[in-house]
Amino acid sequence: MKLSRLRLYDFRNYKQLQLELDPGVNLIIGENAQGKTNLLEAVSYLSTGRSFRTAKTQELIRFGADFADLTADVFSQGREQSVRAVLFAGRRPRQLYLGGVKQKSAAKLPGVLTTVLFCPEDLLVLKGGSQPRRRLIDTALCQLRPGYANALAEYNRLLDSKSCILKDYREKTSLLKPLPEYNYRLAQVGAIVIAHRARYLEALGAAASSYHSAFSAGRENLTLQYHTVSTVEDPFADKKIIFEQILSHQEAHYRAELDSGQCLTGPHKDDFDALLDGIPVKAFGSQGQTRTAAISLKLAERELLRRDTGEEPVLLLDDVLSELDAARQDFVLNQITSGQVFITCCEVGRVTEIGKTFEIRAGGLVCT
Repeated sequence: MKLSRLRLYDFRNYKQLQLELDPGVNLIIGENAQGKTNLLEAVSYLSTGRSFRTAKTQELIRFGADFADLTADVFSQGREQSVRAVLFAGRRPRQLYLGGVKQKSAAKLPGVLTTVLFCPEDLLVLKGGSQPRRRLIDTALCQLRPGYANALAEYNRLLDSKSCILKDYREKTSLLKPLPEYNYRLAQVGAIVIAHRARYLEALGAAASSYHSAFSAGRENLTLQYHTVSTVEDPFADKKIIFEQILSHQEAHYRAELDSGQCLTGPHKDDFDALLDGIPVKAFGSQGQTRTAAISLKLAERELLRRDTGEEPVLLLDDVLSELDAARQDFVLNQITSGQVFITCCEVGRVTEIGKTFEIRAGGLVCT
Protein backbone atom coordinates (compact mmCIF):
# COMPACT_ATOMS: atom_id res chain seq x y z
CA MET A 1 0.00 0.00 0.00
CA LYS A 2 1.63 3.22 -1.20
CA LEU A 3 0.63 6.83 -1.73
CA SER A 4 2.17 8.23 -4.89
CA ARG A 5 0.65 11.72 -4.79
CA LEU A 6 -1.13 13.96 -2.27
CA ARG A 7 -3.05 17.09 -3.33
CA LEU A 8 -4.52 19.61 -0.90
CA TYR A 9 -6.67 22.64 -1.57
CA ASP A 10 -7.65 25.00 1.26
CA PHE A 11 -6.95 22.35 3.89
CA ARG A 12 -5.79 23.79 7.22
CA ASN A 13 -3.05 26.31 6.35
CA TYR A 14 -2.49 24.96 2.84
CA LYS A 15 -3.97 27.06 0.06
CA GLN A 16 -2.75 24.64 -2.58
CA LEU A 17 -0.17 21.86 -2.41
CA GLN A 18 0.86 18.82 -4.42
CA LEU A 19 3.46 16.30 -3.25
CA GLU A 20 5.02 13.50 -5.28
CA LEU A 21 5.72 10.94 -2.60
CA ASP A 22 8.44 8.37 -2.04
CA PRO A 23 7.34 4.73 -1.68
CA GLY A 24 9.60 4.45 1.38
CA VAL A 25 10.38 7.18 3.89
CA ASN A 26 8.93 10.68 3.49
CA LEU A 27 10.62 13.09 5.89
CA ILE A 28 8.70 16.33 6.54
CA ILE A 29 10.81 19.02 8.16
CA GLY A 30 10.23 22.61 9.21
CA GLU A 31 9.82 24.83 12.24
CA ASN A 32 6.84 24.60 14.58
CA ALA A 33 3.38 25.71 13.38
CA GLN A 34 4.30 25.54 9.69
CA GLY A 35 1.93 22.72 8.73
CA LYS A 36 3.90 19.48 9.09
CA THR A 37 1.30 17.70 11.21
CA ASN A 38 -1.43 18.97 8.86
CA LEU A 39 0.01 16.75 6.11
CA LEU A 40 -0.23 13.67 8.30
CA GLU A 41 -3.71 14.72 9.34
CA ALA A 42 -4.75 14.87 5.68
CA VAL A 43 -3.44 11.36 4.99
CA SER A 44 -5.10 10.04 8.14
CA TYR A 45 -8.41 11.69 7.21
CA LEU A 46 -8.38 10.05 3.77
CA SER A 47 -7.80 6.73 5.53
CA THR A 48 -10.36 6.90 8.32
CA GLY A 49 -12.81 9.65 7.35
CA ARG A 50 -12.09 11.68 10.47
CA SER A 51 -9.40 13.90 11.98
CA PHE A 52 -7.25 12.73 14.88
CA ARG A 53 -7.07 16.33 16.13
CA THR A 54 -10.60 17.74 15.99
CA ALA A 55 -14.23 16.76 15.54
CA LYS A 56 -15.07 20.12 13.96
CA THR A 57 -14.96 20.12 10.16
CA GLN A 58 -14.69 23.92 10.09
CA GLU A 59 -11.25 23.71 11.70
CA LEU A 60 -9.99 21.64 8.76
CA ILE A 61 -10.90 24.31 6.21
CA ARG A 62 -8.46 27.17 5.60
CA PHE A 63 -9.61 30.39 7.23
CA GLY A 64 -11.86 32.34 4.86
CA ALA A 65 -12.37 29.43 2.43
CA ASP A 66 -15.73 27.81 1.65
CA PHE A 67 -14.45 24.24 1.35
CA ALA A 68 -11.35 22.03 1.48
CA ASP A 69 -10.41 19.38 -1.07
CA LEU A 70 -8.08 16.45 -0.26
CA THR A 71 -7.02 13.83 -2.81
CA ALA A 72 -4.52 10.96 -2.69
CA ASP A 73 -3.44 8.62 -5.45
CA VAL A 74 -2.86 5.21 -3.90
CA PHE A 75 -1.61 1.84 -5.08
CA SER A 76 -3.49 -0.80 -3.09
CA GLN A 77 -5.39 -4.03 -3.67
CA GLY A 78 -3.18 -4.58 -6.70
CA ARG A 79 -4.18 -1.46 -8.60
CA GLU A 80 -4.02 2.33 -8.74
CA GLN A 81 -6.87 4.05 -6.92
CA SER A 82 -7.81 7.54 -5.79
CA VAL A 83 -9.31 8.71 -2.51
CA ARG A 84 -10.90 12.15 -2.25
CA ALA A 85 -12.67 14.13 0.48
CA VAL A 86 -14.41 17.47 0.00
CA LEU A 87 -15.23 19.27 3.26
CA PHE A 88 -17.65 22.17 3.37
CA ALA A 89 -18.03 25.06 5.77
CA GLY A 90 -21.38 25.31 7.52
CA ARG A 91 -23.77 22.37 7.74
CA ARG A 92 -23.38 20.98 4.23
CA PRO A 93 -22.25 17.34 4.52
CA ARG A 94 -18.86 16.28 3.26
CA GLN A 95 -18.40 14.30 0.08
CA LEU A 96 -16.18 11.21 -0.13
CA TYR A 97 -15.04 9.58 -3.36
CA LEU A 98 -13.24 6.35 -4.26
CA GLY A 99 -12.04 6.21 -7.84
CA GLY A 100 -14.28 9.15 -8.63
CA VAL A 101 -17.38 7.36 -7.30
CA LYS A 102 -19.20 9.12 -4.48
CA GLN A 103 -19.53 7.09 -1.27
CA LYS A 104 -22.38 7.11 1.23
CA SER A 105 -20.01 6.77 4.19
CA ALA A 106 -16.35 6.32 5.10
CA ALA A 107 -16.76 2.56 5.57
CA LYS A 108 -14.74 1.60 2.47
CA LEU A 109 -11.87 4.05 2.94
CA PRO A 110 -9.68 1.80 5.14
CA GLY A 111 -9.81 -0.93 2.49
CA VAL A 112 -8.15 1.43 0.03
CA LEU A 113 -5.87 3.38 2.37
CA THR A 114 -4.96 1.96 5.77
CA THR A 115 -2.80 3.93 8.19
CA VAL A 116 -1.24 3.65 11.63
CA LEU A 117 -0.66 6.98 13.38
CA PHE A 118 1.83 7.50 16.18
CA CYS A 119 2.02 10.95 17.81
CA PRO A 120 3.62 12.24 21.05
CA GLU A 121 0.34 11.89 22.94
CA ASP A 122 0.45 8.14 22.27
CA LEU A 123 3.63 7.85 24.32
CA LEU A 124 1.52 8.65 27.38
CA VAL A 125 -1.61 6.74 26.35
CA LEU A 126 -1.02 4.14 29.04
CA LYS A 127 -0.74 6.70 31.85
CA GLY A 128 -3.79 8.93 31.49
CA GLY A 129 -7.55 8.40 31.43
CA SER A 130 -9.38 5.66 29.58
CA GLN A 131 -10.63 7.67 26.58
CA PRO A 132 -7.33 7.67 24.62
CA ARG A 133 -7.02 3.91 25.12
CA ARG A 134 -10.55 3.33 23.81
CA ARG A 135 -9.72 5.57 20.85
CA LEU A 136 -6.61 3.49 20.15
CA ILE A 137 -8.73 0.33 19.97
CA ASP A 138 -11.56 1.92 18.01
CA THR A 139 -9.32 3.56 15.40
CA ALA A 140 -7.66 0.25 14.57
CA LEU A 141 -10.86 -1.82 14.67
CA CYS A 142 -12.75 0.62 12.44
CA GLN A 143 -10.08 0.06 9.80
CA LEU A 144 -10.05 -3.70 10.27
CA ARG A 145 -13.77 -4.36 10.59
CA PRO A 146 -16.33 -2.14 8.80
CA GLY A 147 -19.06 -3.94 10.76
CA TYR A 148 -17.46 -2.74 13.98
CA ALA A 149 -17.37 0.83 12.69
CA ASN A 150 -21.11 0.66 11.96
CA ALA A 151 -21.88 -0.86 15.38
CA LEU A 152 -19.78 1.73 17.18
CA ALA A 153 -21.44 4.59 15.29
CA GLU A 154 -24.90 3.26 16.17
CA TYR A 155 -23.91 2.76 19.80
CA ASN A 156 -22.68 6.35 20.06
CA ARG A 157 -25.90 7.68 18.50
CA LEU A 158 -28.01 5.67 20.93
CA LEU A 159 -25.84 6.76 23.83
CA ASP A 160 -26.25 10.42 22.91
CA SER A 161 -30.03 10.01 22.79
CA LYS A 162 -30.15 8.19 26.12
CA SER A 163 -27.91 10.83 27.69
CA CYS A 164 -30.31 13.56 26.57
CA ILE A 165 -33.23 11.66 28.12
CA LEU A 166 -31.44 11.25 31.45
CA LYS A 167 -30.44 14.90 31.44
CA ASP A 168 -33.87 16.36 30.62
CA TYR A 169 -36.49 13.88 31.91
CA ARG A 170 -37.13 15.82 35.13
CA GLU A 171 -38.55 18.68 33.11
CA LYS A 172 -40.56 16.35 30.89
CA THR A 173 -41.20 12.90 32.39
CA SER A 174 -42.67 11.57 29.13
CA LEU A 175 -39.11 11.38 27.84
CA LEU A 176 -38.64 8.26 29.96
CA LYS A 177 -41.13 6.27 27.90
CA PRO A 178 -38.67 5.15 25.15
CA LEU A 179 -35.82 4.55 27.62
CA PRO A 180 -36.35 0.74 27.82
CA GLU A 181 -36.12 0.53 24.02
CA TYR A 182 -32.87 2.49 24.02
CA ASN A 183 -31.46 0.25 26.76
CA TYR A 184 -32.42 -2.90 24.84
CA ARG A 185 -30.75 -1.75 21.63
CA LEU A 186 -27.73 -0.38 23.50
CA ALA A 187 -27.26 -3.83 25.04
CA GLN A 188 -27.51 -5.50 21.62
CA VAL A 189 -25.01 -3.20 19.94
CA GLY A 190 -22.85 -3.07 23.07
CA ALA A 191 -22.44 -6.83 22.94
CA ILE A 192 -21.04 -6.52 19.41
CA VAL A 193 -18.62 -3.80 20.51
CA ILE A 194 -17.39 -5.79 23.50
CA ALA A 195 -16.91 -9.00 21.50
CA HIS A 196 -14.80 -7.21 18.88
CA ARG A 197 -12.73 -5.34 21.43
CA ALA A 198 -11.96 -8.46 23.45
CA ARG A 199 -10.68 -10.36 20.42
CA TYR A 200 -8.69 -7.44 19.11
CA LEU A 201 -7.00 -6.80 22.46
CA GLU A 202 -6.12 -10.48 22.72
CA ALA A 203 -4.36 -10.38 19.34
CA LEU A 204 -2.84 -6.94 20.02
CA GLY A 205 -1.45 -8.12 23.35
CA ALA A 206 0.22 -11.15 21.81
CA ALA A 207 1.88 -9.08 19.08
CA ALA A 208 2.86 -6.25 21.44
CA SER A 209 4.40 -8.75 23.86
CA SER A 210 6.74 -9.95 21.14
CA TYR A 211 7.85 -6.40 20.26
CA HIS A 212 8.29 -5.43 23.88
CA SER A 213 10.36 -8.54 24.58
CA ALA A 214 12.72 -7.59 21.75
CA PHE A 215 12.73 -3.98 22.91
CA SER A 216 13.65 -4.89 26.50
CA ALA A 217 16.04 -7.71 25.51
CA GLY A 218 13.67 -10.25 27.06
CA ARG A 219 13.76 -8.67 30.51
CA GLU A 220 10.04 -7.77 30.67
CA ASN A 221 6.78 -9.46 29.70
CA LEU A 222 4.01 -7.18 28.42
CA THR A 223 0.37 -8.28 28.67
CA LEU A 224 -2.96 -6.50 28.20
CA GLN A 225 -6.01 -6.84 30.47
CA TYR A 226 -9.44 -5.83 29.18
CA HIS A 227 -11.98 -4.18 31.50
CA THR A 228 -15.63 -3.92 30.46
CA VAL A 229 -19.11 -4.04 32.02
CA SER A 230 -18.71 -5.78 35.39
CA THR A 231 -21.53 -8.28 34.80
CA VAL A 232 -19.89 -9.55 31.59
CA GLU A 233 -18.12 -12.60 32.96
CA ASP A 234 -16.52 -13.66 29.67
CA PRO A 235 -16.15 -11.13 26.81
CA PHE A 236 -15.38 -14.06 24.49
CA ALA A 237 -18.79 -15.65 25.18
CA ASP A 238 -21.63 -15.72 22.67
CA LYS A 239 -22.98 -12.23 21.95
CA LYS A 240 -26.43 -13.28 23.22
CA ILE A 241 -24.94 -14.04 26.63
CA ILE A 242 -23.05 -10.74 26.69
CA PHE A 243 -26.28 -8.95 25.69
CA GLU A 244 -28.16 -10.49 28.62
CA GLN A 245 -25.38 -9.60 31.06
CA ILE A 246 -25.37 -5.97 29.87
CA LEU A 247 -29.14 -5.85 30.38
CA SER A 248 -28.63 -7.13 33.92
CA HIS A 249 -26.13 -4.35 34.58
CA GLN A 250 -28.54 -1.76 33.18
CA GLU A 251 -31.34 -2.94 35.45
CA ALA A 252 -29.08 -2.80 38.51
CA HIS A 253 -28.07 0.78 37.69
CA TYR A 254 -31.46 2.08 36.53
CA ARG A 255 -32.16 4.16 39.64
CA ALA A 256 -28.57 5.42 39.87
CA GLU A 257 -28.74 6.63 36.27
CA LEU A 258 -31.97 8.52 36.92
CA ASP A 259 -30.54 10.09 40.07
CA SER A 260 -27.26 11.12 38.46
CA GLY A 261 -28.68 12.04 35.05
CA GLN A 262 -25.85 10.09 33.41
CA CYS A 263 -25.46 6.82 31.51
CA LEU A 264 -23.45 4.67 33.92
CA THR A 265 -23.41 1.34 32.14
CA GLY A 266 -22.03 0.13 28.83
CA PRO A 267 -18.83 -0.29 26.80
CA HIS A 268 -18.41 3.48 26.48
CA LYS A 269 -16.62 3.09 29.82
CA ASP A 270 -14.33 0.26 28.64
CA ASP A 271 -10.62 0.34 29.36
CA PHE A 272 -7.56 -1.88 29.34
CA ASP A 273 -4.42 -2.15 31.46
CA ALA A 274 -0.92 -2.77 30.18
CA LEU A 275 0.99 -4.96 32.62
CA LEU A 276 4.73 -5.53 32.83
CA ASP A 277 5.38 -8.81 34.60
CA GLY A 278 1.90 -8.47 36.08
CA ILE A 279 2.44 -4.92 37.38
CA PRO A 280 0.26 -2.10 35.89
CA VAL A 281 2.23 0.37 33.80
CA LYS A 282 -0.30 3.11 34.57
CA ALA A 283 0.45 3.11 38.28
CA PHE A 284 4.02 1.83 38.51
CA GLY A 285 5.71 2.07 35.11
CA SER A 286 8.69 4.37 34.64
CA GLN A 287 8.71 6.90 31.82
CA GLY A 288 10.97 4.62 29.79
CA GLN A 289 8.80 1.56 30.38
CA THR A 290 5.66 3.49 29.49
CA ARG A 291 7.10 4.74 26.21
CA THR A 292 8.50 1.33 25.30
CA ALA A 293 5.12 -0.32 25.92
CA ALA A 294 3.32 2.38 23.90
CA ILE A 295 5.69 1.92 20.95
CA SER A 296 5.17 -1.84 21.15
CA LEU A 297 1.40 -1.36 20.97
CA LYS A 298 1.65 0.82 17.85
CA LEU A 299 4.02 -1.57 16.10
CA ALA A 300 1.67 -4.42 17.01
CA GLU A 301 -1.27 -2.46 15.58
CA ARG A 302 0.63 -2.13 12.32
CA GLU A 303 1.40 -5.85 12.28
CA LEU A 304 -2.24 -6.86 12.84
CA LEU A 305 -3.37 -4.60 9.99
CA ARG A 306 -0.71 -6.12 7.74
CA ARG A 307 -1.80 -9.66 8.64
CA ASP A 308 -5.47 -8.91 8.08
CA THR A 309 -5.24 -6.95 4.83
CA GLY A 310 -2.19 -8.59 3.32
CA GLU A 311 -0.70 -5.13 2.74
CA GLU A 312 1.66 -2.94 4.72
CA PRO A 313 -0.30 -0.01 6.20
CA VAL A 314 1.13 3.48 5.82
CA LEU A 315 2.91 4.52 9.02
CA LEU A 316 2.50 8.12 10.21
CA LEU A 317 5.04 9.24 12.82
CA ASP A 318 4.25 12.73 14.04
CA ASP A 319 7.13 14.27 15.98
CA VAL A 320 7.68 11.01 17.85
CA LEU A 321 11.40 10.39 17.39
CA SER A 322 12.34 13.68 19.03
CA GLU A 323 10.54 12.49 22.16
CA LEU A 324 12.61 9.28 22.37
CA ASP A 325 16.13 8.56 23.54
CA ALA A 326 18.67 7.22 21.05
CA ALA A 327 18.03 3.54 21.80
CA ARG A 328 14.27 3.85 21.31
CA GLN A 329 14.78 5.92 18.14
CA ASP A 330 16.96 3.15 16.74
CA PHE A 331 14.38 0.50 17.60
CA VAL A 332 11.60 2.41 15.82
CA LEU A 333 13.75 3.17 12.78
CA ASN A 334 14.67 -0.50 12.48
CA GLN A 335 10.96 -1.33 12.17
CA ILE A 336 10.33 0.95 9.17
CA THR A 337 12.56 -0.73 6.64
CA SER A 338 9.47 -1.93 4.78
CA GLY A 339 6.34 -0.09 3.76
CA GLN A 340 5.71 3.62 3.36
CA VAL A 341 6.39 5.98 6.25
CA PHE A 342 5.76 9.69 6.89
CA ILE A 343 7.92 11.25 9.60
CA THR A 344 7.71 14.83 10.90
CA CYS A 345 10.19 16.77 13.01
CA CYS A 346 12.98 14.23 13.36
CA GLU A 347 16.75 14.30 13.02
CA VAL A 348 17.25 14.79 9.30
CA GLY A 349 20.58 13.01 8.99
CA ARG A 350 19.26 9.73 10.35
CA VAL A 351 16.74 8.94 7.62
CA THR A 352 17.31 11.12 4.56
CA GLU A 353 19.45 8.49 2.88
CA ILE A 354 16.52 6.08 2.64
CA GLY A 355 13.77 8.40 1.51
CA LYS A 356 12.68 11.83 0.37
CA THR A 357 12.71 15.10 2.30
CA PHE A 358 10.10 17.87 2.14
CA GLU A 359 10.66 21.20 3.83
CA ILE A 360 7.48 22.99 4.83
CA ARG A 361 7.18 26.69 5.62
CA ALA A 362 3.89 28.57 6.23
CA GLY A 363 1.78 25.97 4.45
CA GLY A 364 4.04 25.76 1.42
CA LEU A 365 6.74 23.49 0.03
CA VAL A 366 10.19 25.10 0.23
CA CYS A 367 12.31 22.37 -1.33
CA THR A 368 12.55 18.61 -1.82
